[in-house]
Amino acid sequence: MTQTSPLTSTQTGVLVLLRLLIGWHFLYEGVIKLYSPGWTAKGYLLSATYMESFFHWLASESMISTIDTLNIAALLFVGAALILGFKTQLASLIGVGLLLLYYFAHPPFPGYPLGPAEGSYWIINKNLIEAAALLVVFLFPTSVSFGLERFFAKRSLSSQTH
Repeated sequence: MTQTSPLTSTQTGVLVLLRLLIGWHFLYEGVIKLYSPGWTAKGYLLSATYMESFFHWLASESMISTIDTLNIAALLFVGAALILGFKTQLASLIGVGLLLLYYFAHPPFPGYPLGPAEGSYWIINKNLIEAAALLVVFLFPTSVSFGLERFFAKRSLSSQTH
């Protein structure tokens, strides 16, 4: 069994850049929704073209307020965590979950109507690509190299040596 070599500083830098860009995207989406008083996911959920009964249930009067709040909170948490480099693995998994929900509400599957999109897609769209990128961020965490977790890692190491 061969041992893999650690990432080079260039590779780490590129992964940090990926983490920061995705973090900015999530944070911006959360802030925009938070400060748009009329925003709700209801229309998006009701227009779902796949697994309609599940997404219509999420859009129901008894659920939509909670769903809107959870969506905004998750976007803000994922964005802030990725940018700050704190709890990035947890944030990555939550981000993947959100993106997969967005993907399956309006998947670009053959035979299904296209939902709201900025282009033409077939099977693969931006949500799926960003989810895959978050899996890379999860598998290759960079927050100990560049992020708040670096300070906690140093503090943990120094307390173990004393």
